[in-house]
Amino acid sequence: MKADSVRYTKLMGKKVRKVAVCGGSGSFLLGNAIGANADVFITSDFKYHSFFDTENKLVIADIGHYETEQFTGEIFLELIQRKFPTFALHLSKINTNPINYL
Repeated sequence: MKADSVRYTKLMGKKVRKVAVCGGSGSFLLGNAIGANADVFITSDFKYHSFFDTENKLVIADIGHYETEQFTGEIFLELIQRKFPTFALHLSKINTNPINYL
């Protein structure tokens, strides 16, 4: 995901078999990830106290809002091209991430 950093909860010390992913701000889906028996939930925008809500059932990997969405443009472009092959489509190359890391 080309993330410069990852905020994460305590590692569980077990093999990762199932990963839940939500692009953008997905903290509201933590219960769904736990309910799906995911070992890791990759998303972004978790608040500090929300990291405690895992109840040691999975690892949260908060990799950043932009980082979880940066490839969705290409995915949607491909889907739309397949569905509507006569549409003229253009994927912008402008980076809209306002966050920088040290």
